Amino acid sequence: MYTTQLASTLIKAGVIAPGRPDRVAKQLAALRSWGLSLAGGYTSAAARDPDRIALIDERRQVTFAELIDRATRISQGLAQRGVQGRTRVAVLCRNHAGLIEALVASAMLGADTVLMNTGLSGSQLQAVLREQKVELLIADDEFVRLIGGPPPGVPLVVAWDEDGGHTTLEDLVGGNPGGRAAPPEIVGRTIVLTSGTTGAPKGARRPPPHGLGALASILSKIPLKVRDTIAIPAPLFHTWGFAGLQVGMGLRATLVLRRRFDPETALADLADHHANGVFVVPIMMQRMLELSPDVRAKYDLSALRAVASSGSALIGDFALHFMDAFGDVLYNLYGSTEVSWATIATPADLRRAPRTAGGKPLGTRIAILDAEGRELPVGTPGRIFVANGMLFEGYTNGAGKEVKDGFMSTGDVGHLDDTGLLFVDGRDDDMIVSGGENVFPREVENILTEAAEVREVAVLGVPDPEWGQRLVAYVVLHEGSALDAEGVRELVKARAARYCVPRDVHFLPELPRNATGKVVPRLLRGV
Repeated sequence: MYTTQLASTLIKAGVIAPGRPDRVAKQLAALRSWGLSLAGGYTSAAARDPDRIALIDERRQVTFAELIDRATRISQGLAQRGVQGRTRVAVLCRNHAGLIEALVASAMLGADTVLMNTGLSGSQLQAVLREQKVELLIADDEFVRLIGGPPPGVPLVVAWDEDGGHTTLEDLVGGNPGGRAAPPEIVGRTIVLTSGTTGAPKGARRPPPHGLGALASILSKIPLKVRDTIAIPAPLFHTWGFAGLQVGMGLRATLVLRRRFDPETALADLADHHANGVFVVPIMMQRMLELSPDVRAKYDLSALRAVASSGSALIGDFALHFMDAFGDVLYNLYGSTEVSWATIATPADLRRAPRTAGGKPLGTRIAILDAEGRELPVGTPGRIFVANGMLFEGYTNGAGKEVKDGFMSTGDVGHLDDTGLLFVDGRDDDMIVSGGENVFPREVENILTEAAEVREVAVLGVPDPEWGQRLVAYVVLHEGSALDAEGVRELVKARAARYCVPRDVHFLPELPRNATGKVVPRLLRGV
């Protein structure tokens, strides 16, 4: 049954399709030799569609054939600097073509690639470089300045050159002969850093896909097709942005990249390139929606079939507001760095239940378990566990996630409804007990975000000497709004139990967020 569904999904998307016999033969030969790493995926794409545009950024565009030629030359330059199988190569770049060329080159050598978070401070980045035992650094100029250069003995290659004075990717491209590369003996792994919203970021080891199941899983819910044009504003160092890269590679898609996100520029990119899909994080959608209707109307988005969102929850009825403005094109994915994607909400799901995390895609199973690991009935909240073929291998510090009978914990609490839709109630460690009652802060966030005066909100639990714990609301108002603390409490009191009403309300000009748009609670607690 699964094999039939997988094949049907891939045929519908055009992944399995006839073509020129010579190119199809070369494509299949590349996949047999290289596998499904970034090196294998792009080598096979170049064999099938050599002259198609693979990458577009602010400076240039690159065909699939050019990408492989440039990546091969870069890999030769990296090999001269000691990179080989299992070498730790860190990549510290914003979204641009050079980042992807560097990732493909690293994969060609079987190196383990560490995707560095561009939102970290200089000292945090230096700490990650040490903790991950990085042996070569590829970075944009701005981050070289931020960290004051790589650790002693670690070679540096600049990916986006502004200042000069360092060896660049262009130097490696121009200084090496290229030619046909041979697959490495060892397949490298990708190390993705966790978000670090509640503590120091950890490195999570992700193996390359073992087959086309991961691609089919996404395509079973999100209607993207071979040779689509896909924009990726979501940071490529993040699990979701990296997933967009992998999906785009599997579809031989043209990827549109830009180093910094601006909501109107993002809409212009979608219109100018007739994009069929876009991978975003929720705060990006919020900023697009905040543009005036006149500004949004300037851009023709008629080619857009899928706005694929992940990275944090959609609060309140935001999904409805977004689809009312942009059409029923929103697909919201729930998952984590450790389990990849667990559920995907389609536009129909979100119209019916705008706060749902969606249903399970092809090849994924969901279990809601109690503290003893017993499965709970429909509608009963419990810990969310996921089983699929994309679970991570563990953290680089040797730790792992809790696993029960092949199901891995996401760290969240939620419940399923009688149609199989998942609802995430909050983080397992976010739930507080106030006066003996269990309270999830997200319930209060959902209420407050629907108020016309509220631009965004975060609600946290803090210790309380009388009640054990209490809720604190951090509120950002729209310009000109006059809501006060008592008004915030009245909004919650009208729709929730008394123990859900926040005792403390703080008004802020903005919420502290990391580079992927997630609110950072530890920075709020100091307010």
